[in-house]
Amino acid sequence: MHFSIPETESRSGDSGGSAYVAYNIHVNGVLHCRVRYSQLLGLHEQLRKEYGANVLPAFPPKKLFSLTPAEVEQRREQLEKYMQAVRQDPLLGSSETFNSFLRRAQQETQQVPTEEVSLEVLLSNGQKVLVNVLTSDQTEDVLEAVAAKLDLPDDLIGYFSLFLVREKEDGSFSFVRKLQEFELPYVSVTSLRSHEYKIVLRKSYWDSAYDDDVMENRVGLNLLYAQTVSDIEHGWILVTKEQHRQLKSLQEKVSKKEFLRLAQTLRHYGYLRFDACVADFPEKDCPVVVSAGNSELSLQLRLPGQQLREGSFRVTRMRCWRVTSSVPLPSGGTSSPSRGRGEVRLELAFEYLMSKDRLQWVTITSPQAIMMSICLQSMVDELMVKKSGGSIRKMLRRRVGGTLRRSESQQAVKSPPLLESPDASRESMVKLSSKLSAVSLRGIGSPSTDASASAVHGNFAFEGIGDEDL
Repeated sequence: MHFSIPETESRSGDSGGSAYVAYNIHVNGVLHCRVRYSQLLGLHEQLRKEYGANVLPAFPPKKLFSLTPAEVEQRREQLEKYMQAVRQDPLLGSSETFNSFLRRAQQETQQVPTEEVSLEVLLSNGQKVLVNVLTSDQTEDVLEAVAAKLDLPDDLIGYFSLFLVREKEDGSFSFVRKLQEFELPYVSVTSLRSHEYKIVLRKSYWDSAYDDDVMENRVGLNLLYAQTVSDIEHGWILVTKEQHRQLKSLQEKVSKKEFLRLAQTLRHYGYLRFDACVADFPEKDCPVVVSAGNSELSLQLRLPGQQLREGSFRVTRMRCWRVTSSVPLPSGGTSSPSRGRGEVRLELAFEYLMSKDRLQWVTITSPQAIMMSICLQSMVDELMVKKSGGSIRKMLRRRVGGTLRRSESQQAVKSPPLLESPDASRESMVKLSSKLSAVSLRGIGSPSTDASASAVHGNFAFEGIGDEDL
């Protein structure tokens, strides 16, 4: 998730009390909550008691006197780095203390009282599922409620996730993000104040081999079938005329398993497709459509003459990737903390092993760059579980003593930072493989400012991928 504190607000205290500075915490560019320094300090102290001071990042110190505008901006930047560092830490970021703090802050900021409500969740085919939940229910609670309503067995719940999407005019979905444990789904979707935004249930794994587990159950089979039919109808899965005829015949016979077996052989089966965007491959400012799935990113582009071409980039050949964000400067060419910020420009850049001794940067400019990065990391996580002989069942989050904990197999898969920078001059890298350290980087330019060595973060999950995968 992309955590940022892009701005502060001066607000009046309760009952006419003294004014204070509030920090707006954004997730993927959308306001999540508004908190005071004292609240974040309280969170820090609680984490310090539970995990020890040596585990925590530096927290900006208290000041005896009122802050100047420059000091307010400095503290904002320090708090932003702190929140990003905590979220990116596998231990702290998954802690109930951190996540419950964000959930409470979200509910308080949006001023939503705790009460029972009906929440609409869509299946991939547009079918609506109404569940009765509390406004304060977290993502796992809502997912379990949907599963219970559908009669999906408990051992299959982890194969599915809830996604926040924007419904387009053609009925297809533009994916905003996968709902996380630190948010309240009801509050997240209603706070956007637009009927375009929906919550959708969709499978959460990439390897189609796991379909077998889901297809053993009637409800699981129906969910996979509905998702696949929808993906084909919206052109996400590439189908020839003959294949389409065969699929239509199986649909008419209601042969769902046979339908899915055939669909599994099709290009882009189980992929998540993003909105049209721009890449610098094969040339600068090239319009592309990006899809993620089967351990790769696929870039489709239409050449002059309407010829459709596709470039595939395997996750196992990405040496590293990063997401960068920047804010266009005002027309005057300068920016200040007091000025409003423009629309954030997001880019996903990855360094790719084009051939045995040639690495090249590929950059995708898209508002969905963070979601793309999350997809890359989840594909890496899944690869590592499979490489170690584990099962996707062991990757599920489980409630233990009222808290959510990763299973042992998932603890071993450490997710790296995803880059949390509102400033193009501050970038982070996600290192994927030490296997490529011997490859010469001379003559390979970065798509933007160079990242220092301290900005490179090791991804221990990927060190188990052998050379045979490259």
